[in-house]
Amino acid sequence: MTLKLVAVVARGRNGVIGVANGLPWRLSSDLKRYKARTWGKPMIMGRRTFESIGRPLPGRESVVLTRDPHFRAEGVHVAASLAEALATARRLTALLGVDEIIIAGGEEIYRAFLDLTDVIELTEVALDIAGDAHFPALDPKDWREIAREAPPRGPKDEADFAFVTLERRRGQGA
Repeated sequence: MTLKLVAVVARGRNGVIGVANGLPWRLSSDLKRYKARTWGKPMIMGRRTFESIGRPLPGRESVVLTRDPHFRAEGVHVAASLAEALATARRLTALLGVDEIIIAGGEEIYRAFLDLTDVIELTEVALDIAGDAHFPALDPKDWREIAREAPPRGPKDEADFAFVTLERRRGQGA
């Protein structure tokens, strides 16, 4: 079983992914997709992202990466380094019988794991919005779009959006 690192992120047109440690939009359709895409898998996230959620997400194992040696939270695995977070997540994939580790943000975590990421499940939000957290710029020579879906905007969605799957280009001809 080949293990994949999958970043799951919603990003505005201008690269914004967050503001004041929260999401800058309400997209019920995206939250449903997020739940379905991450269910049953270990998720690596930063402490601030975990604190913005406020609890471990049901049906998933949270690995919280933090520089704070005193950070503790019930129901999560705490890691002090990228290597420790990956080792913990790898162990959890074996226990859960899954082949993906979810990279769940925020900005620093996405940046830290970008070179190791195999797939990006991107929700492109049709907004240019002010924010203080951004997804790293992607080099088109490193990524190729393999799927795109633009479902109709639901009644609990504040903006139009598209679900895009990007796959890292590997090997010759990349």
